[in-house]
Amino acid sequence: MASARRGRGGGGVNGVVRSRPRDRGDGGGGSMAGRVAVLAFCVAGIWSAYIYQGVLQESLSTKRFGPEARRFEHLAFLNFAQNVVCFVWSFIMIKLWSSGSSSAGHAPLWKYWGVSVTNTIGPTMGIEALKYISYPAQVLAKSSKMIPVMLMGTLLYGVKYTFPEYLCTFLVAGGVSSFALLKTSSKTIKKLANPNAPLGYALCFLNLAFDGYTNSTQDLIKSRYPKTNPWDIMLGMNLWGTIYNAVIMFVAPLLFSNWPYANGFEAVKFCQENPEVAWDIFLFCLCGAVGQNFIFLTISRFGSLTNTTITTTRKFMSIVVSSVISGNPLSPKQWGSVVMVFSGLSIQIFLKWKKKKGREHKE
Repeated sequence: MASARRGRGGGGVNGVVRSRPRDRGDGGGGSMAGRVAVLAFCVAGIWSAYIYQGVLQESLSTKRFGPEARRFEHLAFLNFAQNVVCFVWSFIMIKLWSSGSSSAGHAPLWKYWGVSVTNTIGPTMGIEALKYISYPAQVLAKSSKMIPVMLMGTLLYGVKYTFPEYLCTFLVAGGVSSFALLKTSSKTIKKLANPNAPLGYALCFLNLAFDGYTNSTQDLIKSRYPKTNPWDIMLGMNLWGTIYNAVIMFVAPLLFSNWPYANGFEAVKFCQENPEVAWDIFLFCLCGAVGQNFIFLTISRFGSLTNTTITTTRKFMSIVVSSVISGNPLSPKQWGSVVMVFSGLSIQIFLKWKKKKGREHKE
């Protein structure tokens, strides 16, 4: 979700850009009690939507369905379903809140066709990774977004970072690496469709790379068309995502008898035979769409930095909830790796807050 993204975050499964108004911590006016209530509402909305989406995602990737105890092997179908639901959702939101407003200054829909390619491939890789690694491992790997950003900045553009920024990267990279090297419990491995840690982590990092390109391109579109709002971007991205996934999952299998990738017809048939799967997929998509509403509200009222804080803590809670519900608790060493990652992310957030306060003081 989507990033939102799904918290995305962020990015996330939906590729919706998070608009960047000037960060502000005042909640946009009103009494202190009112601002606290709105913030609590946003936190509850983001946490509940994306934590529950994570539970559904893990369940769909590990659970066995029906009397034959079959797995739902078509995880890429989740991305297609999310595209459809989020396209319909954004269309409704635009009609409700933007009816009668001029389309001048908004990016045309065809502008999204190129970036929607990476937005289609990236989330699919992230979801497919759950066949090979556990959900906590996937969350940790996708939390290391700062690593490729800093590497590219240093190697390609000669950007110099401060010691605290390098410390953040070290903690995140070290935590993800140690978690990957530690032995996963046999109960967790048995639940995976095809345990393969190197492939699973590789898919997560490719997901990050595609998300990075997607987000930067969305920012470029927003800067060129300043009147474009998050719902416009959500509509355009999910329109093309629906088209691409429909071609990949429903047209290609008709043209090629040995189509090696996701087959939408088989996914639909599986859902018909196991209605529980269809209901879980619908709830998964609905959580992503609802979560993005809370992300937009948070950014508009409190700024993107507050949103980053909420979504980062949500990722940590997702790992806790996954560990409790799945009945496969992490080892003390694995929890140490988790703490390393989120310590690095917390320091990064603190540095951003400090920089923001410095700018406000100068102004």
